[in-house]
Amino acid sequence: MGKLVSAEVAISAVQSGHRLYLHSVAAAPQTLIGELVRQAPRLRDVEIVHLHTEGPAPYAEPRYEGHFRVNCLFIGSNMRKAVQEGRADYTPVFLSEIPYLFRSNILDIDVALIHVSTPDKHGFCSLGVTVEAAHEALMSAEIVIAQINPNMPRTHGDALVHTDQLTYMVEVNDPIFEVQPPILGDIEQRIGQFVASLVDDGATLQMGIGAIPDAVLHELHGHKDLGVHTEMFSDGLVPLVEKGVVNGARKTVHPNKIVATFVMGTKRVYDFIDDNPMVAMLDVAYVNNPTVIQRNPKMTAINSAIEVDLSGQVCADSIGTAPYSGVGGQVDFIRGAALSRGGKPIIALPSTTSKGVSRIATLLKPGAGVVTTRAHVHYVVTEFGIAYLHGKTLRERAASLILIAHPDQRERLAKEAREHWKVSVRI
Repeated sequence: MGKLVSAEVAISAVQSGHRLYLHSVAAAPQTLIGELVRQAPRLRDVEIVHLHTEGPAPYAEPRYEGHFRVNCLFIGSNMRKAVQEGRADYTPVFLSEIPYLFRSNILDIDVALIHVSTPDKHGFCSLGVTVEAAHEALMSAEIVIAQINPNMPRTHGDALVHTDQLTYMVEVNDPIFEVQPPILGDIEQRIGQFVASLVDDGATLQMGIGAIPDAVLHELHGHKDLGVHTEMFSDGLVPLVEKGVVNGARKTVHPNKIVATFVMGTKRVYDFIDDNPMVAMLDVAYVNNPTVIQRNPKMTAINSAIEVDLSGQVCADSIGTAPYSGVGGQVDFIRGAALSRGGKPIIALPSTTSKGVSRIATLLKPGAGVVTTRAHVHYVVTEFGIAYLHGKTLRERAASLILIAHPDQRERLAKEAREHWKVSVRI
């Protein structure tokens, strides 16, 4: 049988009891997913392992219990309900360590479902918009089923996969999932201005997706010689490259190149990365390794959080006991930036939720996951300013954080700081 087959034939290789890896983020192979779900009646106890995926996740629907069980290494919006209802699992893990889980057979992969570009004249396809742990998953899997798509950008670095490594190939012509840029409100713009004021010329940036990272990027057009070494990037970076603000000229690791492990956005950023030698898409075990991150001077890591308590503990993966996202790469980059010469680890978040609940909390909610410890934290930024916590006492931390909390919350926080932390804070 040839390698080029129908989705039905390819997915027939999946058997009950297999552990299956799904290519993540915007590379989720929806044609293969659809066929997998169609064949659910013949399958039992298939474990599906993935990071966050964009698009439908029908295998997590209640009707497929007993057929599929999902193990999320990072929780996306399409899996949140299933995890919180106990129909799917969540494994807390540093993003940099996920390839090791596959390589060491802690999570041994039987089948990898991946989404790649069409092969070139040498037989090489590209993992395109998502390399992260996919590179190691396909190397570890016994069976590799690839969705071959002419719309997948060809990216460089660790993204290349030869057709010899593929067990089956299924041709598709699917659009790559797009995420539209967020609309920036006043709060995000103010946070962006504060964070941008911390970014030095010549800094190397790590940032994520969403309104706050986009607001920061919008404020950097007057900067010079910025570099990028990041877990991911989106559309907001493209204008800075086109303007010459981001050129990587002062980077010491991969100078003049943008280093990332996945990209998520619109066709604009997908066209930008397509066959662009300036962009190196590398394995997440390398990109997120703190000892690699720290080698770039002025490494500036910009990450978000769900809440921060008055001692500086950062909850970023759950709302109380309810898993919400994941550990991801926050600690990898916060630590790497802290060790970098002139580096700045930054946690940026709005002062309140959309319902007016303070995200600067006296105590984290019961069961909340501490992703970044208070010993790791340096800068915390809200729309009301910047708190610098590194080397500060509990009393000094509480005072600094209360000053960047929402004004309506400060008196209560000061009172509770006296009760719980035995510190007096003037406001």
